[in-house]
Amino acid sequence: MSRTLYSLCGKDTTRPFSPHCWKTVLALGHKGLDFEERPLPFSAIPDVEGGFSKTVPILRDGDYLVNDSFQIAAYLDEAYPERPSLFNGEGGKAMARMIESWSQTTLHPAIVRIAVVDIHDMLEPKDQVYFRESRTRALGRSLEEVTATREAEIAAFPQRLEPLRRTLSYQPFIGGDGPLFADYIVFGALQWARIVSGVDLFAADDPVREWFERCLDLHGARGRSVTPA
Repeated sequence: MSRTLYSLCGKDTTRPFSPHCWKTVLALGHKGLDFEERPLPFSAIPDVEGGFSKTVPILRDGDYLVNDSFQIAAYLDEAYPERPSLFNGEGGKAMARMIESWSQTTLHPAIVRIAVVDIHDMLEPKDQVYFRESRTRALGRSLEEVTATREAEIAAFPQRLEPLRRTLSYQPFIGGDGPLFADYIVFGALQWARIVSGVDLFAADDPVREWFERCLDLHGARGRSVTPA
C-alpha cells in the first residue's frame, strides 16, 4: 500500500517546517510505516487531492484520505493496531489532547512572536503576499510589529517549558520510558522554531534540550534530516 504525506514548505522543498506535519512524520516513524513526503507551498494546498483540505498535513494511505495531525494519529492507531501504539489507550489519547492544548496556547504563540518574519522570508513571493495578509489580519499587527519583542520572547521561552522540564525529571519522555504522540506534539513545535529560525530556546544544561535531542534521533534520526536555519 502506498502512502503519501502532504506537508508544508517554502521556496526550498527540502525544508518542510510545519509543526503539525512534523507530528505526523514522527507518528508514521513510530508506526514503522513507509511513506513519501510531498512538501507543498501554501498556495498549492487547496488543489491537492481534489481540494480535500485547506490545510496540511494530509495523509493518503492507499484509498483513504485523512487530515489534521491528531486525526491522522488516531487513524494510524486504529488502522495498524499490531504496530506500536501512539497513545497506549484512551488515557494516553486524553493526555495528548491536553498536551496539544498546552502547546498550541503557550508554545505556538511565543514561537510566532519569535519567528513569523523568518517564516515569511522562507516563502515564494506569491505565498509571501498570502502569508502577510492572512497573519496580519489574524494577529492584528504587522509581522514586524509582532516580532518587535523577539529577543525578550527568546529569553522568556525556557520558563514556558517548565511543565515539560518537571515531567522529564521523572521520566525520559512525556510518554514515560518511550515516546508517544504527546512527545511528538511538543517536538513539532520546537522543530518548527529550529527549522525556521535556528534559535536556542533552552536553558543551559536543560533536560528539555536532552529530550529534544533524543527526539531528533528517533526513527532513523528523521528530525535531523532538516538542519537548523
